[in-house]
Amino acid sequence: MENFGMGQPVRRKEDVRLLTGRGTYTDDVNRDGQAHMVVLRSPHAHATILSIDTSEARAAPGVLMVLTQADATADGIGLFPVMVEVPGKGGTKLVAPPRTILAVDRARLVGDAVAIILAETRLQAQDAAELVMVDYDVLPSITDTDSAAAEGAPQIWDEAPRNTCVVWSNGREEMANAAFAKAVKTSKLRLVQNRLVGNPMEPRVALGEYDAASGQYTLTSPTQGVVRVRDALAQFIFKVEKAKVRVISPDVGGGFGLRGKIFPESAMVLWAAKRLGRPVKWRADRTETMLCDPHGRDHVTEAEMAFDANAKILGMRVRTTAAMGAYLMDFGPRIPTVAGGRILGTVYDMQAVDVEVRCVFTNTTPTDAYRGAGRPETAYVIERLLDLGAAEFGIAREDIRARNYIKAEQIPYTNCVGNVIDSGRFEETQDLTLKLADWDGFAARRAASAARGKLRGRGLGYFIEASGGQPFEWARVTMREDGGADLTIGTFNHGQGHETAYAQLLHTKLGIPYDKVRLVQGDTDVVENGGGTGGSRSSQMGGVATTRAGEAVIQKAKRIAAHLLEVGAADIEFDAGRFRVAGTDLSRGWPEIIAASNDPVRLPPGEKPGLDEQLTYKRDTECNFPNGCHTAEVEIDPETGHVELVRYAAIDDVGVVINPMLVHGQCHGGIMQGIGQAMFEHAQYDPESGQFLTATFQDYCMPRAGDAPDFEVDLNVVPNPSNDLGVKGAGEGGACGAPPAIVSAVCDALGIAHIDMPITPQRVWAVLGAKAA
Repeated sequence: MENFGMGQPVRRKEDVRLLTGRGTYTDDVNRDGQAHMVVLRSPHAHATILSIDTSEARAAPGVLMVLTQADATADGIGLFPVMVEVPGKGGTKLVAPPRTILAVDRARLVGDAVAIILAETRLQAQDAAELVMVDYDVLPSITDTDSAAAEGAPQIWDEAPRNTCVVWSNGREEMANAAFAKAVKTSKLRLVQNRLVGNPMEPRVALGEYDAASGQYTLTSPTQGVVRVRDALAQFIFKVEKAKVRVISPDVGGGFGLRGKIFPESAMVLWAAKRLGRPVKWRADRTETMLCDPHGRDHVTEAEMAFDANAKILGMRVRTTAAMGAYLMDFGPRIPTVAGGRILGTVYDMQAVDVEVRCVFTNTTPTDAYRGAGRPETAYVIERLLDLGAAEFGIAREDIRARNYIKAEQIPYTNCVGNVIDSGRFEETQDLTLKLADWDGFAARRAASAARGKLRGRGLGYFIEASGGQPFEWARVTMREDGGADLTIGTFNHGQGHETAYAQLLHTKLGIPYDKVRLVQGDTDVVENGGGTGGSRSSQMGGVATTRAGEAVIQKAKRIAAHLLEVGAADIEFDAGRFRVAGTDLSRGWPEIIAASNDPVRLPPGEKPGLDEQLTYKRDTECNFPNGCHTAEVEIDPETGHVELVRYAAIDDVGVVINPMLVHGQCHGGIMQGIGQAMFEHAQYDPESGQFLTATFQDYCMPRAGDAPDFEVDLNVVPNPSNDLGVKGAGEGGACGAPPAIVSAVCDALGIAHIDMPITPQRVWAVLGAKAA
């Protein structure tokens, strides 16, 4: 337990396999006789499809079939669903236009799928795609989020006037108005949440199979949990029983929320396999992945905050326009509304909060959950307003926060949307972070930078997450004859380290060797249920389900041990892998208990053979609240506008820690993606043509290891009282904390109120030039 139990910094057991090239990803999987699919996509952002002529493509070498939406309609292929209902302001309803598997009458974004070509090889399918003749009538397009709802903007869907999907409000407008009427000072700003592409390392891939004899569909593809994908494909797309669809996800190279969706291409390969009578494989290159993966963020916000004479927050008012893209993805409209809204107020004591979000359609790739899923956006707005508020009062940025944190004695605290924050010591976490960052030593570092001709600034940001995702999880623990255990679970490991963390939990619970725990996941034939991985849910949902299933195994094993030792089950104690009669030296170990469990003659009456227990854990709370304080220091070259992130420190509260090394890894990854948003990444469209301008890494700038300093990270452990393990989520904090901290630091260095992300040298240089003028 000292080396591999809960709380130990165990190295990830899966890394040896993955880093030595022994992983198996979907593109490594091939089937005999498989055909290859290429998707013909619209080159126009908005156009009427007048006709599609596939005759020349069908006659091309190696081509097996060309399919359009007319074929899909004839085959009864269903519509792609929106999985959420967002209540509209004043009782209005969410507008959810139908999404077919292929465009039928109009293309609504560059990359909209128009036809699919099936051929013997991928190259033959690509060549044939160029022979499909589509007659387009190009229409005006709208890709600018801020202008999408303006009068006269091009209309994308007839059923959505002013391109509005829904207007959501948290319903506290009158309360906020009253607060602003009493304000002594206010802070106000307009800001942009830049559109991002998630860019998991693994591109999009799908392999479809269909068995005509059984009517069974099998999809192999990277996901973040196979059960929900199976259920949606069965129910909405193919309209068959769930048992008729099998979904398999082997190793997956990253997800970040993007891989947990129901994609048209996943249905395409299954539909094509049935039509063709052969397996069908599709693999996107990086550009196609960037076109067809859901994007993240893309908001335009006007916000203001009201303060009393002591810089205490009285209220906040926020008006946001959020881009949905041309179609609604599974959770698209929920992200900037209900999901981000769960933490309104974040860690600050404020109730008079009035937020209104207009979700708009644009001729762009659809948006959905991306690491943090609405919560980074919410935290960013609040942190920027607090920085401006501190300037209004002439006080330090850390001071204005300290005056407004929810105090320890206020916990449990019901926030302004009714969620109960059940743990957290926010001012303490800030104090620990400032100490870790050597906040008091900044003046000397600024002077040293100035001596080198550089501008130096520091910033901080505090966030809170609402983690947990789906409120249930399924787990099964099966003891093997070799003394090990198989854990089959509905979460999905795609970089988080589940093979390691879950093994630590079962090692601690069962007292079996850590390296004898085997994780089974990613196949609906063996995973009976589960919510997948997303929303930082795996430790709190999968972890609790795992330990409870392990406890069920122990309880059955106690009954078997009692039978073998001829005592009552209540007399059996379990510790470190031994079942002992209390107060004696009589005991049995796992080998004897497992052997007896598989021998019906040696079992107690009424017990079934085997040690194989499963359960579904359901939590009582909607979510829990990991949180943290992050600080950044930057140096700016005033000649070029180049920004260098030179120091970064963070303290996160993720509750009780299963494995600190894994937690720090999650923190580092989230910070890097936050750095990407703050300084580098920006998905852009041409405002006239609607063309996607950043569809390669030549144009879309990703952060690299050299763009970050060494991170100083640590933990403030405040146990979560709402689950057995005391854990909270750990996966998304860095993406929430980094953007406000970095923007705050740049503004401090430049002596300005605000600058929008990404903070490119060009933007900084323009600010410096304007100040000089």
